[in-house]
Amino acid sequence: MLDTQRLRADIPAYADAAGPPPVFLDSAGSSLPPRVVIDTITAHLRREGEIGGYRAATERLDDLAGVKSAIGALINADASAIALSDSASRSWSDFFYAIGLGPGDRILISGADYASNAIAALQRARASGASVEAIPSDPTGRLDLEAFADLLDERVKVVSLLHAPTNGGLVNPVAEATRIAHRVGALVVLDACQSAGQIAIDVTELGVDAMSATGRKWLRGPRGTGFLYVRPEVCRELEPSRLDLHSATWTGPQEYRLAPDATRFEFWECDVAARLGLGAAVRYLLDLGPEHVFAAVAANANRLRDQLPSIPGVTVRDLGTERSGIVSFTIEGLDPVEIRDRLRDSDITVTVSHRSSTLLDMSARRLDSVVRASPHCFVSVEELDRFLDAVGRLARRRR
Repeated sequence: MLDTQRLRADIPAYADAAGPPPVFLDSAGSSLPPRVVIDTITAHLRREGEIGGYRAATERLDDLAGVKSAIGALINADASAIALSDSASRSWSDFFYAIGLGPGDRILISGADYASNAIAALQRARASGASVEAIPSDPTGRLDLEAFADLLDERVKVVSLLHAPTNGGLVNPVAEATRIAHRVGALVVLDACQSAGQIAIDVTELGVDAMSATGRKWLRGPRGTGFLYVRPEVCRELEPSRLDLHSATWTGPQEYRLAPDATRFEFWECDVAARLGLGAAVRYLLDLGPEHVFAAVAANANRLRDQLPSIPGVTVRDLGTERSGIVSFTIEGLDPVEIRDRLRDSDITVTVSHRSSTLLDMSARRLDSVVRASPHCFVSVEELDRFLDAVGRLARRRR
């Protein structure tokens, strides 16, 4: 079980609060890091100020390598299969743009795919003569596996799967979809931006060829961090669209040699302090026990899903059969942005997911935006109830 007292003491927003603690329900946006993450980052920045960035980084080479080892322990991958980056979007794009595409090739994206992925797919299709098609959703909102199988042929080169959408609480059947895609030799890239840190991930069981994730959300690391997992057999066959002296070695006047592992997807220059902070965040999660954290996130989200529909005028917008820690809802007659801002006045943090972020899904459901509440394991029942009371007041006032 989780030590709730330790969790709270490790978060400055709670431990240092003079009055009632804030109600933080935006871990799907950018979560509250534990103190060890903040201390790790600031200590390294101070060290850079003392001896310069090069020497400070050299002192931490083993720790930097340990960041990949910690991530590997979390997702069941070897450290050599992991590349560090500045975001999930960067990681996803670096892999996607390394895949060769030509006229007649097909790119399949998830029905709830994120705007960044869809835009990249459309750009590459326009440049290469490939096409982009969406995988239909079934009546529950998940990927329609039967329709997906019917879409596939040997022209499908890459499939973009979304583990957990940004705009609601469903979890897609990734392992099943990956097995189907591999029947025709398609590569599968998984966007785990909203699942890493709140849902168990085993890349071997999922079978995906690549997976991107961010540090700032459920992993509770710093902004400006992310990582890419690439299946080793696939990595050896791909050359990233951009290289530097870290991702490759200049071996002759007209020759270079790619790094033998996922390092080929990295550049030499990086925010060392932030990467050390990401490592601290992942190790903190591993120390807590990921299974306990995942269970607490699920319990908090389920409490909100159970209670919100009892408030007149409130509609929970989550789909799917397996649910994530994201709870989306609307209040009749109130714009989600107004709801967010009014809750902020009560020191309650939620965010809004707009149609432009998940255009296909939101358009199909005729939704312009939804309020998104995403309680992490450190949120107390009392804070969830404060949020529910505040939503009830807003709904009553509107009526």
